[in-house]
Amino acid sequence: MKTTKLLLCFLALIVFKNAAAQNTKCLKEINNQIWANFTKAFETSDHNLFGTLHAEDFIRVSGNSKSIKGKTSYINGYQKNWEHKKNKETISFRFLERICNDTKASERGIFRFTRNPDTPDARSFYGKFHVIHIKTQDKWHILVDYDSSENESINSDSYNNAFAIDDLTKY
Repeated sequence: MKTTKLLLCFLALIVFKNAAAQNTKCLKEINNQIWANFTKAFETSDHNLFGTLHAEDFIRVSGNSKSIKGKTSYINGYQKNWEHKKNKETISFRFLERICNDTKASERGIFRFTRNPDTPDARSFYGKFHVIHIKTQDKWHILVDYDSSENESINSDSYNNAFAIDDLTKY
């Protein structure tokens, strides 16, 4: 009986460790393939890079404006805005929940969008997001992106209370 319990505990530990390692692997891939490039696209106003992050059948939902868009209109909107952009912009992400397997992922968190960072005119805006990713041909893409300020209730405290992008031990 003791041997059976020990064996079950050992097997459970191996399964848990393998699941955690897989989870960390896909989250690292998503950090490198999606979030690093998402941030870079915002900082460099690169709508082409931004477009490559999104699946062809991408769905964008904005809770604030109560709108739903496909990839073309969403990326075209950024292209138009970034062509005439005068101010520097940054975006960063912190997470509340991250779930993934080999080909699918769901991430919820808080973003901070800042105009004119590192200047006296800096102004930050916050929102809560939920993103669904798919992986095809060894590359992650955003399939669904929903965000909202939740009636302006998301703020710097919300952002700071979420987990850092590289804190993978929480998941």
